[in-house]
Amino acid sequence: MRLQFEELAHRAVKELSRRLRASNTTRWFGFELEAAEPARAVVVLRVRRHHRQVHGVVHGGVIAALADTTAALAVYMALPRGTPLATIEMKINFLEPVAGGTVTAEGRMLRRGRNFAVAECDVRDHNGGLAAKALLTFAIRPTGFRRLKLGRKPARKKATRRK
Repeated sequence: MRLQFEELAHRAVKELSRRLRASNTTRWFGFELEAAEPARAVVVLRVRRHHRQVHGVVHGGVIAALADTTAALAVYMALPRGTPLATIEMKINFLEPVAGGTVTAEGRMLRRGRNFAVAECDVRDHNGGLAAKALLTFAIRPTGFRRLKLGRKPARKKATRRK
């Protein structure tokens, strides 16, 4: 039984790694899945020039995206495979600036209900110092989301002339 569980977890980690590589956003940021298990995920970011803002430190939006992605993966690992979820709330405290090196984010699911899950994420700099702490709420949608059709402009109504 334990071997079967480990095989399922291994498959889930492989799927997560594949999905991260397929995502334009996470690929551009350079997020890499380091570890994952039910209710926990670790994602790393090797800081590059395009991650830095004008003062030479990693932009807060990049750190927030890392925390969001990592926490979502932790929750995803605790759900039935393929269950969609979406961030509905995020609070992040930036504690220390990150200038370079490898940034490590560890996400943990704190509580799961039928429709929502709460998770936290610690973001650490290359020395292991706590750079940011995030608390996130996710909507769990077992029936799936309505897919948006991207790239199409909404139809315009024709103007009617008054006589």
